[in-house]
Amino acid sequence: MANTKKRCKWAEGNGPSYEQYHDTEWGVPVWDDQVQFEFLILEGAQAGLSWSTILNKREGYRKAFANFDPVKVARFTDKHIEKLLLDPSIVRNRLKVNSAVTNAKAFLAVQKEFGSFCDYIWGFVGGEPMQSKNKKDADVPATSAASDALAKDLKKRGFKFVGSTIIYAHMQATGMVNDHVTHCFRYEPCRALGAKKRR
Repeated sequence: MANTKKRCKWAEGNGPSYEQYHDTEWGVPVWDDQVQFEFLILEGAQAGLSWSTILNKREGYRKAFANFDPVKVARFTDKHIEKLLLDPSIVRNRLKVNSAVTNAKAFLAVQKEFGSFCDYIWGFVGGEPMQSKNKKDADVPATSAASDALAKDLKKRGFKFVGSTIIYAHMQATGMVNDHVTHCFRYEPCRALGAKKRR
């Protein structure tokens, strides 16, 4: 039976894992600090690479980075980092691996200041998802005023690999903005999730 679901164009033709990611995760509001940290690591690792590369290495990242526990990652030593740079299941880029540890420490500092990372990051969109009304993929922007402001503040707090384009991708992935095109079968469900108040 043919798959007749209408999706965002970027999610088509890249295999079942790409479709599953689009269909179940992308654009769903994330109110969990550990999941936010996961996407910060993955989006930073993706810089200059395809998202499919990162999705294929996601399980490797999960194992290498202590199931994305920022407390544990913040404790990684230089020796641990050298070991990670020999691990083919992740992107073996020294700057990116070092940035994950740096970002874990900055992440914990934000949690301490705001009570949770979610309380901090969601403040940049007024506490609820921004709803786009893009009719085709070409209409979807690469950055926004909110991602500009968030990226600037993250950099000020010591985060690395957090340029506005990377942060806008993070906002899309974690549902801070619903950027599914309007004809995509996920647009309305994600919009409905965004309409619900945080519990």
